Amino acid sequence: MTTDVVIVVPTVGRPSLRGLLRSLADEDPELLERTIVVDDRRDPAAPLDVPAGIRVVRSGGHGPAAARNAGWRAADAAWIAFVDDDVLVTRGWAAALRADLARAADDVAGSQGRIEVPLPADRAPTDRERNVHGLEGAVWATADMAYRRDALLAVGGFDERFPRAYREDVDLALRVMDAGWRLTRGTRRVVHPVRSAGPWISVAQQAGNADDALMRRLHGPRWRERARARRGRLRWHVVAVAAAAGAAAAVAGRR
Repeated sequence: MTTDVVIVVPTVGRPSLRGLLRSLADEDPELLERTIVVDDRRDPAAPLDVPAGIRVVRSGGHGPAAARNAGWRAADAAWIAFVDDDVLVTRGWAAALRADLARAADDVAGSQGRIEVPLPADRAPTDRERNVHGLEGAVWATADMAYRRDALLAVGGFDERFPRAYREDVDLALRVMDAGWRLTRGTRRVVHPVRSAGPWISVAQQAGNADDALMRRLHGPRWRERARARRGRLRWHVVAVAAAAGAAAAVAGRR
């Protein structure tokens, strides 16, 4: 039985997008034709480099939540499979996706794929590699997460008050379950390589603390337990800032 599904890929034009689309084409050219790429660049200087026939919609640079909303609202399928532009689908992924969705009971709104993050075998992983490796145990991560379109319609899709790729997926999952649906884990797998990041990546990650505060306001103080979410880096950030302030005060006192 063929499952009615569309793939939605939000992107800001990272080079990894080409690798994902190539892996989809190698896996299932028909499914590639059922893919919508959402261009979330604020002011693109040139069209995205995507294969001919791929549908591209624009979302105006408002973040991944808004981009995914633009993608699923442009689709007409019963299921929307969200895949991030920095993963690669594995052999058999397309068949496993269809099987995961075909076996979903009527009260199942979403099916999560399994994420593999390869770590170096010849050295200890860096902090960033360990951080990305945490995706292997994350629940409802939209690196590979399929939702029924009816469920997305019922809850209004992703909350666009989450401007980063952080917590917007957990927020949607909690709202879907609050609406009476179930979420399951499928058998399909994607690989999430750890790609290089700029020297300010740890500073940028601190911005996610604001999303944690929004999660608490929306879902209460016990939202982490429900979401099985790791605690953010706010405590370490506070300690680091306090230590830096103390050191500065000591130097000023000596002067």
